[in-house]
Amino acid sequence: MDLLVQNWPLIAALSVTGMVSGVFAGLLGIGGGAIIVPVLALALEAIGLGSDLAQHVAVASSLAIIIPTGIMSARSHFKRGAVDVAILKLWAPFVLGGCLIGGLMAGLFSGDVLRIVFGVMAIFIAINIVTPFQQRLMGHLRGSPTTHRVAASIVGYLSALMGIGGGSLSVPTIAAFGETMHKAVGTGAAIGVFIAVGGTIGFIISGWGLAGLPPLSLGYVNFGAFALVGGFAALLAPVGVMLAHRLDQKTLKYVFAAFLVLVGLNMIWKAISG
Repeated sequence: MDLLVQNWPLIAALSVTGMVSGVFAGLLGIGGGAIIVPVLALALEAIGLGSDLAQHVAVASSLAIIIPTGIMSARSHFKRGAVDVAILKLWAPFVLGGCLIGGLMAGLFSGDVLRIVFGVMAIFIAINIVTPFQQRLMGHLRGSPTTHRVAASIVGYLSALMGIGGGSLSVPTIAAFGETMHKAVGTGAAIGVFIAVGGTIGFIISGWGLAGLPPLSLGYVNFGAFALVGGFAALLAPVGVMLAHRLDQKTLKYVFAAFLVLVGLNMIWKAISG
């Protein structure tokens, strides 16, 4: 009980983070990493955690939260025949390796570097949502296993540094290689599990024994955030889904793209002005 009383600001901050990320994840149809990372970093800074450490903990904890939600999502897609097992087998070892390397290297980067990576990639994803430039760029390479492996490694590495399940990167990439959108989404959900597992392990190792981490942390991964953010996100996601059904898909696409641009610019500004 004393532990709860002493850490009530952290508990409150994590609960609010979960609620906000759950609503937006349901509204925008994403795993939540793009929401969880900036909101969780802000919440951790608000309770006194250093800016640099807060970004690392936010990214690592976001990846851990994605593991159970990603498994549930991938299982559901697999039951509906929407997972391309051949692409999954081709991608899995390379995306896992790229993600593990990203998680292990994260401790070498400052919080500002992680913010810039997140910001630049968020803007890239936003542009990719509203324009088909990735498909035009990569469509002719769809039959090359080597290209798939290189893409998987890059997606894994960047996803680990961003703290996302990689769907925003893997889905348009797989679609650009010629897969149907349904199969790209389903396969991307399964790939997201490998990304989250690899990145989480990497962040646990790279943050092992570090001083100043919040309570209930294992390396950079905070299990208080895992439980509270993940729990409240799952609870509030249906609210976002309900709101999503009141908007048409084109509107949602532009809302998501605008959100990513704003978050990306804010992350970059914070990095260069801090």
